[in-house]
Amino acid sequence: MTFATGPLRAADSPNDETPTFRSGVEDVRVDVRVTDDGKLVNDLSRSDFAVFDNGLVQDLSYFGHDREPVSILLLLDVSGSMQPRLQELAARAREALNLLRPGDQVGIMVFGKRTAIHQGFFDNIGESARQIGLALRSHDVGAGTSINSAVVDAAEYMKTHLQGSPGRRAILIVTDDLGINYRLPDQKVIRALESADAVLDAIVTGRAIRPAPPAPGHYANPDFTPADVFLLAEKTGGQAIRSDRTGDSLREMIESIRARYSLSYHVPGGAPSGSFRKIEVQLSMLARKRYPNALLQYRTGYYVPGS
Repeated sequence: MTFATGPLRAADSPNDETPTFRSGVEDVRVDVRVTDDGKLVNDLSRSDFAVFDNGLVQDLSYFGHDREPVSILLLLDVSGSMQPRLQELAARAREALNLLRPGDQVGIMVFGKRTAIHQGFFDNIGESARQIGLALRSHDVGAGTSINSAVVDAAEYMKTHLQGSPGRRAILIVTDDLGINYRLPDQKVIRALESADAVLDAIVTGRAIRPAPPAPGHYANPDFTPADVFLLAEKTGGQAIRSDRTGDSLREMIESIRARYSLSYHVPGGAPSGSFRKIEVQLSMLARKRYPNALLQYRTGYYVPGS
């Protein structure tokens, strides 16, 4: 979700805490990407942010940025039409992954009709870059492009294998976004991503046309819906870009993921389990003066966990 900034109160605390955040039923995590005139903003501090939950300002329990580790799960569409684009990505992967820092880690999952894990989360960046090329030809995942199903599998894998781990979490899908979802609407996918504390980012190749909503008066079968990674990225605070230069785009995306800010606060007392609550993040007056054209991207809300 993208908002223009505005003058709001922010909490006062040290600028960048030791990255010991643990997700839990009492905490809401919000990863925020800040740009000004299209350029990443990397010098904001804790006091520059204000977070609202259903319209009420929240005290931040955690703030992290540069020093916080990042876990990225590459989710690669290995259908036949994607092979040339993925080969280019593999050839440039080492250059892009070199933007990561000690403590960051990468996993690789491929998908077609089904998903397969090629590499679990691993902090050897050079080896991860090499494995991308091997992943393209090492798995039989069936004919088809089951995008929503793949994203849910990626979120579940991330939730299971990073439980209790600190740092930001991003699923980076590379796909042509040409697929039909069967009985797996976008809202269920968004819930899975929220449950995993994961942001979805996307590099969309080929036609890269975002599906249009059904025309008024036209029936749309809810059991068969077109894939829309643009929507999934928007709702979780990620970025989706159209590109046929996948190597360059991989570098751009990793730089963007690395530059996000991490904020967290406690779920407000009395919030009913299962209820949806809207999140809004803005900048303080002083930050807005420094970056008058700033835009913020972050998750649009969350469902209160059950007891």
